Amino acid sequence: MPTAAKTAPKAASRAASPMMVQYLAVRAEADPRAGEEALLFFRMGDFYELFFDDAARAAAALDIALTKRGEHEGQPIPMCGVPVHSADAYLARLIARGFRVAVADQTEDPAAAKKRGAKSVVRREIVRIVTPGTLTEEALLDARTSNHLAAWAEVGGDGQGGALAWCDMSAGGFWTMPVGVDERAAELARIDPAELIVAEGGNVALSWPVTPQPKTMFDSAAGASALKARFDIGALDGFGDFTRAEVAAAGALLAYVEATQMAAVPRLRPPVRQLAGGFMAIDAATRTSLELTRTADGARKGSLLGATDRTVTAGGARQLAADLGAPLTDPAAIAARLDLVAAFHADADARDRLRAELKAVPDIERALGRLSAGRGTPRDLGLIRDGLTRADAIRDELKRRTFLGPPALLTDLIGAIGPHGELTDALSRALVPEPGLSVNEGGFIAEGHDHVLDEHRSLAKDARRHIAALESDYRQATGVEKLRIKHNNVLGYFVEVAPKHADALMGAASDFAHRQTLANAVRFNSEALADLATRIAQAQAQALAREASHFAELRELILAHAETIERTAAAAARLDVAAALADLAAKRDWVRPVIDGGQAFAIESGRHPVVEAALPRGTFVPNDCDLGRDRFVWLVTGPNMAGKSTFLRQNALIAILAQAGAFVPAKRACIGAVDRLFSRVGASDNLAEGRSTFMVEMVETAAILNQATDRSLVILDEVGRGTSTYDGLAIAWAVLESIHDGIGARCLFASHYHELTALADRMSSLALATVKVREWKGELVFLHEVVPGAADKSYGLAVAKLAGLPKPTVARAAEVLGKLEDRRAETGGIAGGLEGLPLFAASSSPTDDEDALRDRLDEIRADDLSPRAALDLIYELKRLAAEA
Repeated sequence: MPTAAKTAPKAASRAASPMMVQYLAVRAEADPRAGEEALLFFRMGDFYELFFDDAARAAAALDIALTKRGEHEGQPIPMCGVPVHSADAYLARLIARGFRVAVADQTEDPAAAKKRGAKSVVRREIVRIVTPGTLTEEALLDARTSNHLAAWAEVGGDGQGGALAWCDMSAGGFWTMPVGVDERAAELARIDPAELIVAEGGNVALSWPVTPQPKTMFDSAAGASALKARFDIGALDGFGDFTRAEVAAAGALLAYVEATQMAAVPRLRPPVRQLAGGFMAIDAATRTSLELTRTADGARKGSLLGATDRTVTAGGARQLAADLGAPLTDPAAIAARLDLVAAFHADADARDRLRAELKAVPDIERALGRLSAGRGTPRDLGLIRDGLTRADAIRDELKRRTFLGPPALLTDLIGAIGPHGELTDALSRALVPEPGLSVNEGGFIAEGHDHVLDEHRSLAKDARRHIAALESDYRQATGVEKLRIKHNNVLGYFVEVAPKHADALMGAASDFAHRQTLANAVRFNSEALADLATRIAQAQAQALAREASHFAELRELILAHAETIERTAAAAARLDVAAALADLAAKRDWVRPVIDGGQAFAIESGRHPVVEAALPRGTFVPNDCDLGRDRFVWLVTGPNMAGKSTFLRQNALIAILAQAGAFVPAKRACIGAVDRLFSRVGASDNLAEGRSTFMVEMVETAAILNQATDRSLVILDEVGRGTSTYDGLAIAWAVLESIHDGIGARCLFASHYHELTALADRMSSLALATVKVREWKGELVFLHEVVPGAADKSYGLAVAKLAGLPKPTVARAAEVLGKLEDRRAETGGIAGGLEGLPLFAASSSPTDDEDALRDRLDEIRADDLSPRAALDLIYELKRLAAEA
């Protein structure tokens, strides 16, 4: 999080203006609540202003003008500001840059401040602290991505009594999980929080934005009280059997939400307890390696999620991301999801109709979240109305459909949707078809819903007609044809005539009172005009007040139905995911996998879901993979660029898709549920933590060997290549033995160490596989077929040539390789082959010519040489070197 020393004074001086006195008081209040590094948005009319160091940092981050306003303690005050109506866009940019923002709003009507005296300022208070994990506004969030706020608590300090609690404030979800320190990083990788709350002083070195909070916030007794108060219950037993650490984490999460959101705390559902064993464990390194939701450069496109997401709703997209991020391990639960996908896969008409209906369903989950947090708009009311109306239509359509052996999950989802007739009828009667974005602007309540409101609106709407009628009367009474009734924000309504007609309105018996004389106009007021203006202004104000009252009533009506709305939103999201996966399977010829409790891993004609999507249809070369118990470890050899890494990754991704409840890119797939998935493919470093590429490789390999079980799937590519040949070969050898002889995990092990193939003679369940290539007319042709056997060589020079290495370099490399291979054939080793190379020739016996050159060099006394003698000597040495 960006930090900087504060330049704002801690207290106001005697010369400070009333406004600056108020600002400094609010700033002092913000520091302990939001942190001294947070920015303060200080509402002044139509702008949020920032002062002092806040202004300098915000101006630089937002690329807006930094100005000055007055002085404080003899120094100009730096200032910048953003319009209130577009503040969300600026907040989004600041949050993305790592800032926190305390928002101080005007909490009273400016007119009330004026009544207190000329020097009174409008009351302002901090109404919210904006942090990465506490966002709810549409403009601040990616609609298709969840935004999680998480808390980590540890009870006892031994690493065993730890737990995570997390929520999505924008959608209302709330979860807990008991987690040990060793599993914490993997679970956080799954949750991927936008912000993580931890106790101050804790040793938490993680890759997510961390917000330390007082240790007192992580008290399990206080957490239990907070949960009971929040959900109005007498005991937590009804929600689950929580550990003390879970209660502490959940309580800290609630406390943080309340501290940052003040009075506008959003609705959260009761916490749902998750257990780690219910999901395939995938650590952060594996997620990065497989690019599940983001590519290496952070893009969604090119990831597994990007290649498989055909959902048509925002809620469905978030649900699919959650499914792929947390594949199930229970075969029965996986089968229930697959049954639903299969139903829509078999009935194309039902699938297409459902997707067409779902496309019109707005994001009611987040609309409900904004309304519950007090940040909703009339548009959110309309989204709820339209979404629930469409959901009821979907329920009725699905009820009418006859599915062959209707899936139990489909029946449950239909039952979870509504009905919402009473609520949608009330909203439909009250709202216009397309409500606006602001309560203060009005116009969202339908005509005929409130007759008093209609009367106020009529007067306000017909103001121009009433003004025109009065203007016509005045023209007839005065005889001034060019008399006009005008309006501005300073004078309000007034009568205006040219100076030559002013006398006609200034008679003693006239109803007109002079107000202002300009160079080319004279302005007047009248009692009738003032009365009409007052009635128009009152009508507008009263109309807005009545609409605001209706908004509050409709909001409360919606919140009273929040649970049924949430169930409907969840059901719609699950239906969207199932229909989207079915559509994907139909379009790409994917099949339903068989998932059971065994240890099989049999894939026939498997394909990489991301790579295949990027290629012309039918051009991807499929491959089989069978990790049965008699061959559960495959040693895969072959040249670079032949497709080894693609083959390795595609099998890992097929396992993820299958256990997430999706069809898979293959002709047939039978998988014993994988409990943990590990993928170590590619090279990377972590210089920030002082880890080289090889160190990172060893740390990740260690994690695999320490955590994998016989139900795991392990993908390893080029273990040991980051160190010397013999060290690397020894490490790869030992790792392969550990997996085969000790752990018993299903494993795909790719390597260029051909010496490892000798292990097939003594490892009963080690199978050799290679990627076929062919040399044709001096060129290397990659066939991308994985077949039994071992590669005869690595073809590194051919790949180097393809990569564009200069021809002389490739030729020299071929010469060196020939010498090395000849010597190895003679001695059984590598080092001996170096003797014939110039770089290493110094260790050989010198020739007579070389002795002569050395003797002549020993005779030279450089200090005794004249310039002419030195030049002659250079020619002599060049001759001797050429002879040597």
